Amino acid sequence: MEQGFRASMNWLHTWAGVVLGGLLFAIFWMGTLAVFDREIDRWMAPMIRLPAPEKAFSLEPLRPFYEEAAASKSPVFSAALPTDRDAAIRLLWRGQTGSVYRFIDPSSGAVLPDAGTLGGTRFIFPFHYMLHLRFLDIGYWLVGLAGMAMMAMCVSGVVIHRKIFTDFFTFRPDRKPRRLILDLHNVTGVLGLPFHFLISLSGLIILWSTYFPSSWQFTYNNDRLAFFADAYGNVIPKGRSGEPGGMASFDAMAAEARRLWDGSALRYFFVRNPGDAKSIAQFGRLDEGIVSSTYDAAYFDGPTGALISYRTGTAPVMSVQRFLSGFHFIQFNHWSLRWIYFGLGLAGCVLIATGYLFWLESRRKKHTQLGLKGVRFVDGLAVGSVTGMLIATAAFFVVNRLLPLGASAFGENREALEVWTFYLVWLATFAHAWTRPQRAWLEQCWTVAALACAAALLNWVTTGDHLLRSLAHRHLWPIAGMDILLLAGAAIATFSALRLSRPSRVARVRHA
Repeated sequence: MEQGFRASMNWLHTWAGVVLGGLLFAIFWMGTLAVFDREIDRWMAPMIRLPAPEKAFSLEPLRPFYEEAAASKSPVFSAALPTDRDAAIRLLWRGQTGSVYRFIDPSSGAVLPDAGTLGGTRFIFPFHYMLHLRFLDIGYWLVGLAGMAMMAMCVSGVVIHRKIFTDFFTFRPDRKPRRLILDLHNVTGVLGLPFHFLISLSGLIILWSTYFPSSWQFTYNNDRLAFFADAYGNVIPKGRSGEPGGMASFDAMAAEARRLWDGSALRYFFVRNPGDAKSIAQFGRLDEGIVSSTYDAAYFDGPTGALISYRTGTAPVMSVQRFLSGFHFIQFNHWSLRWIYFGLGLAGCVLIATGYLFWLESRRKKHTQLGLKGVRFVDGLAVGSVTGMLIATAAFFVVNRLLPLGASAFGENREALEVWTFYLVWLATFAHAWTRPQRAWLEQCWTVAALACAAALLNWVTTGDHLLRSLAHRHLWPIAGMDILLLAGAAIATFSALRLSRPSRVARVRHA
């Protein structure tokens, strides 16, 4: 019975990895990059490479933009306020032709040039949790399926590896490729096992209201606003009154919100129904000293500026959900943990990639002898999912530095051109993998190396922020970090390409 159970776990582990490995790699890769999404934004949008404001800044320079949002009947006006990781004020509202984004220099109140990019926060981060597939929430469901599969593979991996902790200390780089790949798979699997399980579980818990909608729809008669009011303490108006209304002093309400939280900095300023007599202004507390995403908020009547209510903390059940959300999002200020998250995320990517490679190495010869096409198909899938995703990401960065501000083509603006480049390059890597199976891994590793070097070089050429200059200015350290990681990625890809180009390896692949 034990052998049968272990065999069933082995089947689950193997085929969940083969079928969903490509999706899992994309989710883990984008999630790993999203650990530094704000830093990626600053690399991709040089106009927001600002030093942190040296003194308190006024919110009143934002009023003209608020008036513009009110005139366009936008349902919301949002301002993300500066932090240590992002010195610019980010404005968002809905205009007549779609969403409007603005970057503001908090020190001067000046409007910064349009970034023309979705960057890390609006492309990489959303890709991680919904794949940019919004129709019928398909993206959320696919990510949820992948999350459950990852937890199942973590558990089944422990079951099928009897000497799992012994294997953790066993790494034989001088052995045959199949043994080396399995050792690397085991090491990365055990190293990141608790993290990979908890990060998958917390991702599912964050989106629980999407995966289990009946849990709140039945209780609250499908009234999402009432549910949010009870669960998170939100104060949300039911709708516009239709009567015009002014807006009280931004700075006075901000000062009162800071007083409520003993002088804590503010995270955001948010107005619902701008320009309406029943508008509500909301200020969020910036608390980077704890793991939990508390979302403490103060609510004010828009026209009068009178305090309506404020909250600190959440109900016990939601406190657990908020803690797991904070654990997943890592918005707390702890750079050592942020790098640990990044390293464990990369370990997850290596785990998935080596799982693919081990499956291929263990079946290549047998499938060739039997004339089966399964290995060739999975090989192309693995190449496009792993090195193809890396190539598409590097191309995303390269085209960002090549396109001038305000560029457009084929009826698409600059940010859309960047996104199209990512997807078209990614699709091209799958085509390349299936048409050149004997050289795909090698050629795509060289492509990763070339594009990563090109991205770092283009950053220097187009902005003047070369590595030495970035290291010399504290507010440019994120730019230096991005360039260093690009060059490190290029070095790893070059090393991999050189290993793959060894005569014995090439001959073995050709023979297969």
